[in-house]
Amino acid sequence: MSPEETTFFRNSLLAWYKENARDLPWRRTRDPYRIWISEIMLQQTRVAAVLDHYARFTARFPDVHALADAAEADVLALWSGLGYYRRARMMHRAAQAVVRDFAGVFPSTAEALLQLPGIGAYTAAAVASIAFGEPVAVVDGNVERVLMRVAALGGLSEVRGLASRLIDKEQPSAFNQGMMELGATVCLPKAPLCLQCPLQSTCRTRGEHPSTPRKPLLPRDAYYSLLEQGNKILLEQRPTDASLMAGMWQLPELAAAPERLQPLCRLKHSITVTNYTVTVYAGVQTFQNDWKREWVPLDRAAELPLTGLARKILRKLR
Repeated sequence: MSPEETTFFRNSLLAWYKENARDLPWRRTRDPYRIWISEIMLQQTRVAAVLDHYARFTARFPDVHALADAAEADVLALWSGLGYYRRARMMHRAAQAVVRDFAGVFPSTAEALLQLPGIGAYTAAAVASIAFGEPVAVVDGNVERVLMRVAALGGLSEVRGLASRLIDKEQPSAFNQGMMELGATVCLPKAPLCLQCPLQSTCRTRGEHPSTPRKPLLPRDAYYSLLEQGNKILLEQRPTDASLMAGMWQLPELAAAPERLQPLCRLKHSITVTNYTVTVYAGVQTFQNDWKREWVPLDRAAELPLTGLARKILRKLR
């Protein structure tokens, strides 16, 4: 881009963001802890799904010391429903590292933030620019899409280079958030709202462009049992070395669908690359796994680190 185009890009984006930014709770603070929490939660997760989790999480763990001192099971319990549980585990370890290695004070540069567990280039740049005003460019999927369309770029290395040249050094927080906001609300993957885009006059492509088709999710059936004993239900814990949702609690999984038995409910549930059709039966004990099981009072179940599917089933069954 020419110097004139660069200036137009910055000014147009900043003016648009000032008028159109969504009022989100993590945008009302410069606290690096809360900004970091929001950025980790927002990875691969919709804003609407994060809002309630963010409020509950920050109420329970209001600062990095509270999170560092918490038991991992309590962290996972509050995270339940957001998926990709490794994020929560790494976030817990990062909080402990901040307390242990940095006296409870978050590093103020992207380079230093990269030393913390679970923090990559994107998160480090986001926290450093938004909380501390460091002029370092954020490149997530939204920013990548905006720049590839506006400048007709062909690869991620070009996008990162252009993002670094474009960032407004006086207002890096607003610039980076404006880029992400534009991609999330206007420059959409499908049917972008080009007529509402502040950069439309300089965009070199405009409109939706061909992309690699996403692989369809693999279908799979899964069966679970609801066993009750007074006010208690039977739950099983996934092994701590499981590849998915290690240490999380769920309803006992069945080896197969029982014959001639009506199900309590059916529902759909997607995890990574698999689309499950889940059927729940009452009182069946042909368990698939030899895992630890406990009778848990129903009113205490919500305090455990339940899998998202377990919460979904219990909510559906009231």
